[in-house]
Amino acid sequence: MGVITDVFGSNVFNEAVMKERLPKETYEALKKTISEGKELDITIANEVAEAMKDWAVEKGCTHYTHWFQPLNGITAEKHDSFLSIGKDGSVMEHFSGKALIKGEPDASSFPSGGIRATFEARGYTAWDPTSYAFIKDNTLCVPTAFCAYTGEALDKKTPLLRSIEALSVQGVRLLNILGEPVTRVTPSAGPEQEYFIIPKRMYEQRRDLVFTGRTLFGAKPPKGQELEDQYFANIRSEVKEFMSDLNRELWALGIYATTEHNEAAPCQHELAPIYTTTNMAIDHNHLIMENMKKIALRHNLVCLLHEKPFKGITGSGKHNNWSMSTNTGENLLKPGKEPFKNTRFLLILAAAIKAVDEYQDLLRISVASAGNDHRLGAHEAPPAIVSMFLGDDLTEILDAIVSGKEYMDPKKSTLNVGVDVLPDFVKDNTDRNRTSPFAFTGNKFEFRMVGSSQSISDPNIVLNTIFAEAMSQFSDALEGKEDIETAARELIKETVKKHARIIFNGNGYSPEWVKEAEERGLNNYRTAADAIPHLCDKKNVELFVRHRVYTEVELRSLSDVMLEEYVKITEIEVNTMLDMAKRQIIPACLAYTKELSELAAAKVTAGIDCEGLERELIVHISTTTKDMYKAVNTLEQLRSGISYAGNALSQATYIKENILPAMDAVRAPADALEGLVGKDYWPFPTYGDLLYY
Repeated sequence: MGVITDVFGSNVFNEAVMKERLPKETYEALKKTISEGKELDITIANEVAEAMKDWAVEKGCTHYTHWFQPLNGITAEKHDSFLSIGKDGSVMEHFSGKALIKGEPDASSFPSGGIRATFEARGYTAWDPTSYAFIKDNTLCVPTAFCAYTGEALDKKTPLLRSIEALSVQGVRLLNILGEPVTRVTPSAGPEQEYFIIPKRMYEQRRDLVFTGRTLFGAKPPKGQELEDQYFANIRSEVKEFMSDLNRELWALGIYATTEHNEAAPCQHELAPIYTTTNMAIDHNHLIMENMKKIALRHNLVCLLHEKPFKGITGSGKHNNWSMSTNTGENLLKPGKEPFKNTRFLLILAAAIKAVDEYQDLLRISVASAGNDHRLGAHEAPPAIVSMFLGDDLTEILDAIVSGKEYMDPKKSTLNVGVDVLPDFVKDNTDRNRTSPFAFTGNKFEFRMVGSSQSISDPNIVLNTIFAEAMSQFSDALEGKEDIETAARELIKETVKKHARIIFNGNGYSPEWVKEAEERGLNNYRTAADAIPHLCDKKNVELFVRHRVYTEVELRSLSDVMLEEYVKITEIEVNTMLDMAKRQIIPACLAYTKELSELAAAKVTAGIDCEGLERELIVHISTTTKDMYKAVNTLEQLRSGISYAGNALSQATYIKENILPAMDAVRAPADALEGLVGKDYWPFPTYGDLLYY
């Protein structure tokens, strides 16, 4: 056995462990409960809980927790020990089925968008048996959903599970109409996680990194990523050691971590897992992010998951690879050897085109955040305009269907690189487009707009729901038709013709595309403040309510939480910027100016002419410092206006229109001063220090 196989899944109460530790009848009953989505019998729950507890205790656990994902996009946990007191006062270890199934954390202390107030504190966590329990830090973690006392979802898992069910219902319905007797359609995800690693000692000297996760100040270093020498380059030894420890921890948690490499920017890296079911992929991604931060600290490093930690170089995303498969194991997005003859694939592709076009706003909203605003639109991140990349081959197939012309299947070409010792290889029919927000990549779609710190629940909830809607409408159109093949082909033709505006295979960064997208009628929500208010547009509310993914109350709650988070994050950034400017940068500039002035005075005393260099530098630094001081005062005055702007939407709009430009006005002279003030005087590590340590 190898290292991976010895370690993999050792801290997971997975199917193999259940099979081994549960009575056969209990195991079969649990599997049936999971597959049919029914409530778990308390007798079965007691047996499962006892087996879980025994397994966890053998591995050194003393506590258990209901592990859930509140609306703030991170995870939460409250630990309870297995300690129980018998009637005779003796101490024992106990874990009941009731404790497994339900917990009662305080719901008013989490973001709720008004659903819960301080005097309405009760909330519930409910075990999600479709995601395996696991051990973390000597604690048994039970994945759960989280809801209010009144029943509304207060988390991201509940609507995710609802969306998975909606997708399955509509996918099964459509495939059954096509003559395929499937009973389940399951979405899968494989999120590629980008991140930065920097030295802990330097991180601790940057108040902006500590409080906000990104640098609010920083001049361009002498060397950035111009030489493109970081991507796939040799990994630093200290980072490789971190990656090795990370892999072991993730493998023990049953996480399919496979690919690791240097990314495009200095100190930037990527981890990619193998596909798994969407629910588990999201749980795994939260654990990946948590372990990255925790394990980096063990190596005196810090993991930065912000979307844009450093201005002017590539930010970090989380490419969400998404697909669907049936209970018979077929990937519905696999074109096959002859995709132009594969009616089912083309119908699913048409459903994708329809879904993305009609709900492009929801896809943009699902990745809207203060951090992602700094990333989208440059340095390998897609623009804020949602479009689909299909590649030349699929586009030509669809063009032929719409026009009624015969499609000529291009032969696979062999690529010869001109070196005899190297093998020839088959060239793909389709290139890649790194500027596309939503790209078809062979047997899946890659949604590239997701930010690196974000939960992938939101985009996957949207993807599942909009695909469910498209397939529902297709089922309505095809149901009762005698010639399904002909009707399906006609439906594909009509759909592509109507929604072709969303297909774009060109350069998403070009100014021409912005103009063309506007002419096509595509949305361009440049900021989160522009996008989030559209979450509760009538068509979106009706969509989620129709498929029972969100109630209208839950959706409005989510909108409020997203806007509030945008406002609060920006307020923290403003406070941090003002603190650094007033207590660090301006004093450093004044101190350096004082030294220059004393040097100039000493020269004059010594009879040396100082009309040139010193005087010019003193004037330049003093003038720029004064400009910065004025900008700081302006920002400070504008900050007070946030609280007076009104509700969260008004505050977000005020921030977009007033605060962000004022922050840029503070940063510009500060970054200029970094290049003027002596290094010994500059109060914190520069980009050069951080990225080239």
